[in-house]
Amino acid sequence: MSKLDWSNVDFETMIIHAGQGHDPAHGALATPIYQTSTFCFETVEEGADKFAKKIPGYQYTRGGNPTTRAFELKCAAMEGDEDAVATASGMGAVGSVMIAFLKCGDHVIFDNSVYGGTNAVATVNLPNMGIEVSRVDTSDLEALKAAIKPNTKMIYFETPNNPMIKVTDVAAVKAVAGKDIRVVVDATFAPPPIQHVLKLGADVVLHSITKYINGHGDALGGVVVGSAADMGLIRGNAMTKINGCPPSPFNSYLVLRGMKTLALRIERHCQNAMAVAKYLESNPYVKKVYYPGLESDPSHELACRQMENGLFGGILSFELNDDVKGMTSFEAGKKLLNNLSIASIAVSLGDPDTLIEHPASMTHAAVSKEDRLAAGITDGLIRLSVGLESARDLINDFETAFATI
Repeated sequence: MSKLDWSNVDFETMIIHAGQGHDPAHGALATPIYQTSTFCFETVEEGADKFAKKIPGYQYTRGGNPTTRAFELKCAAMEGDEDAVATASGMGAVGSVMIAFLKCGDHVIFDNSVYGGTNAVATVNLPNMGIEVSRVDTSDLEALKAAIKPNTKMIYFETPNNPMIKVTDVAAVKAVAGKDIRVVVDATFAPPPIQHVLKLGADVVLHSITKYINGHGDALGGVVVGSAADMGLIRGNAMTKINGCPPSPFNSYLVLRGMKTLALRIERHCQNAMAVAKYLESNPYVKKVYYPGLESDPSHELACRQMENGLFGGILSFELNDDVKGMTSFEAGKKLLNNLSIASIAVSLGDPDTLIEHPASMTHAAVSKEDRLAAGITDGLIRLSVGLESARDLINDFETAFATI
């Protein structure tokens, strides 16, 4: 297969072909699953040269595997940067970034609303390692400027964030950070082709590939993308040594398979989410809908500039009215979720199936109520990952469920 410059082809072509060629052993079109823990050498000298990196090759799957490498190269092409490192989960990606780029005495700024697992890293793990943590609304540039200290090494945020679907101006944050502070963005909620945060100025992007990038709800994984130098720091120590969290070759294969339909799936997710968001916005029992594709959303103008191709993601959140037929928003929300027939009550997102969850009691249950409310996560907030079903059927399902509460 000829080596194309992926910057000169459309996303739909790149995402199918990048990172893989025909199998050199037998000409297989699909990347084989190299389901092995170790690799053999013909001679001691060959083994020594591979460990010394004098010649290319693999020694042990924790340090690299051909199936996983094809996945990494496809992700690097997807984001338009030099290299990528795959991990066994999204949290493996988060942890590897922290270990690679921060040390005792450093200071890092986190957005005040992040995924519950990441929140635990910010509130427990990093302080226990002697790393100072500040929390601000990273979309508030003045607050962000005020939080920067001489020892600040990283600014970390999600865009859109979990679960408020807030969009943060990546270019503006990097302008505040300058060249000496790494800007790390978790773009799980809106992967390419929705947005390319590295092109907007971020230094490093990470994804939980469990979500949209794999897209089938059957494999855990994470990936970090950035410069070759930064990825070398992660691969050489953080991921392979202290974290020791590479994905299994089989999961890498599943992700490679899933990525071939990423462009098609993302388009349908976004179309369905827009339709459901408009329906919920007009529903008399709904107080507010958080979705950047809606003109009423405070992030809409920024999203139109920062997100691409008229796509705004497949995730939305909404709050019910404080009083729904005499019930609190929390009680009415529980009843609503329990009476849906198509949407499954489950955490995660980006699956073909529509998934719905209650952040205060599920994904963000470990976050203190004070911190949750400060981030806008009320007891009545509901997060919805809109799947690939018929949008009409999803709306009818909500209509039926609302009628029963």
